[in-house]
Amino acid sequence: MKIGLQIPDFSTPRGPERLGAELATVARTADDAGFEYIAVMDHFFQIPAVGPAEREMLEAYTTLGYLAACTSRAALLTVITGTVYREPGILAKIVTTLDVLSKGRAWLGIGAAWNEQESRGLGIPFPPVAERFERLEEALQVCLQMWHGDESPYHGKHYQLERPLNSPQSLSRPHPPIMIGGGGEKKTLRLVARYADACNVFAGRDEARKLDVLRQHCEAVGRDYDTIYKTVYYAFNTSHGAQRIIDDLGTLAGLGFDAAIGGVVNVWDVSPVEFIGSEIIPVVADF
Repeated sequence: MKIGLQIPDFSTPRGPERLGAELATVARTADDAGFEYIAVMDHFFQIPAVGPAEREMLEAYTTLGYLAACTSRAALLTVITGTVYREPGILAKIVTTLDVLSKGRAWLGIGAAWNEQESRGLGIPFPPVAERFERLEEALQVCLQMWHGDESPYHGKHYQLERPLNSPQSLSRPHPPIMIGGGGEKKTLRLVARYADACNVFAGRDEARKLDVLRQHCEAVGRDYDTIYKTVYYAFNTSHGAQRIIDDLGTLAGLGFDAAIGGVVNVWDVSPVEFIGSEIIPVVADF
């Protein structure tokens, strides 16, 4: 099993003046420690599960571009971009840019979006959930078309692109991997089966059932279930000790998950990241 770090909170002990340097230290430590992925949330306000909306939050893709320069091996992605936050043609260009500048390390993590508060706050259209899923599917189609070099017009229900040109193309071939986040059984996992290279669901939310439903969607569309990379959001708390985390990850690997991605408690102290690198990553690599 592979391990990924997601950084959900940018309220560092020494404040914004030191944030850039401290973020670089965390990312380099994770990169050197063997973390396979380094991710950030794609939110503009802090989310309730982490803290009040007013807490510091960096824009995701600017941050990933910075982290690309701070690291050399880990894949870089959002967990997870809300599809309504950026027009799909621009999103394809953003992820392509990240991929080229990171020498082929970008992923597209995307979902239907849920945070109405930040969307309304910043003037981002936030349509009803059914429309957000329609827009998500069209965004996936646009990104794939652009990454395949098809410049023919795209005419969808919500998006119209006269010439979806993408130059330069990504270094990742055939395109940056697409991860769809969320465990919705009727829509999200159906889109995973049809379009995605990877899924991401939450640990502790009936994840075994989610994989069973994904398998059913794959069968319905003629997709090989084993070609989908299964990731789970898992919060790493090293105060619980290495063995508990190893046991948890072993259980998840037994269900069929390939990677665990999540926040690390006290990440700005860096030592928990080093602990995971030395005590957990070498063990779970054999799961």
